[in-house]
Amino acid sequence: MEARVLAAEQVCRIRVWERSTGRLRTVHESGSTLFEAPNWSVGGELIVNGDGVLWRVAAAGGDPAPIGIAGVPDLNNDHVLAPDGRSVFVSANDWHLYEAPLEGGAARRITAEDGAMHFLHGVRPDGRALAYVRLTPQGENWWASATIHELTVDGSVDRAVTTHPGPADGCEYSPDGAWIYFNTEQFSTRAGHAQIARVRPDGSALEQLTADERVNWFPHCSPAGDAFVYLSYPPGTHGHPADLPVEIRMVDGDRWDAPTTIVRLHGGQGTLNVNSWAPDGSAIAYVDYPLSGRSGRLYRSADDRAEQLEVRTREL
Repeated sequence: MEARVLAAEQVCRIRVWERSTGRLRTVHESGSTLFEAPNWSVGGELIVNGDGVLWRVAAAGGDPAPIGIAGVPDLNNDHVLAPDGRSVFVSANDWHLYEAPLEGGAARRITAEDGAMHFLHGVRPDGRALAYVRLTPQGENWWASATIHELTVDGSVDRAVTTHPGPADGCEYSPDGAWIYFNTEQFSTRAGHAQIARVRPDGSALEQLTADERVNWFPHCSPAGDAFVYLSYPPGTHGHPADLPVEIRMVDGDRWDAPTTIVRLHGGQGTLNVNSWAPDGSAIAYVDYPLSGRSGRLYRSADDRAEQLEVRTREL
């Protein structure tokens, strides 16, 4: 799998949304490297991936610097920091999970050669286990086998949390470790119609949380457990593709029936794949991928893009 690249006339912006004010600010903008999936470190840095490697960039703004991790193939955009902030768990394009020092150095492979594909999304608050998506490729419909698993960080115990044929993704622990939040299609008869759910780590008490016409992915709980954000795709979307008009939605407390759209943007894949809350819960980071028109203007949001496309059509 090759690293994603920007299209012609496209940029990526690493951005921060401030919870108290709703203010948006750009941390870094690039027309050459496609960055994805921010984590927020305890030291005030954002950890992103791009060109198959991890990068760090100050949340206050600046240029990304690569993190030298040895002994791994190219990385995909699934990476999560350990609770102690000293290491990072990553997914690589050989379909294995690794742990590496956040400051750089040699990585340790965690997963076994078991014929499965492994995609990391969550780390248990005590740091002793990982929640990941397990796939067993089945011809062209390889995604149909996706289930949620829990794996101890030493790789010794791997067990299924969900057993429905799937697909499921985006598994992440609550701050107290009592729940795993994820997106799943098992509540819908329409292919691709993912909704947010939660389940106990032992596989019990499965509960559907969203039930609307949009396609909802990647639930992320705030550090205090008082809010969630997730990525919401247009109705009819299959999977979690790139370059669509998407929304970041917020849920206060347990009000899953009343989400609020906090950002509309051009993006999807790479925007919000992993938990990107600031450690104090004051902000989230995300990435968007606006396109520029003939005038060089950027479509700063999905709404702006639609408006500018209408203008360009009239001009033609």
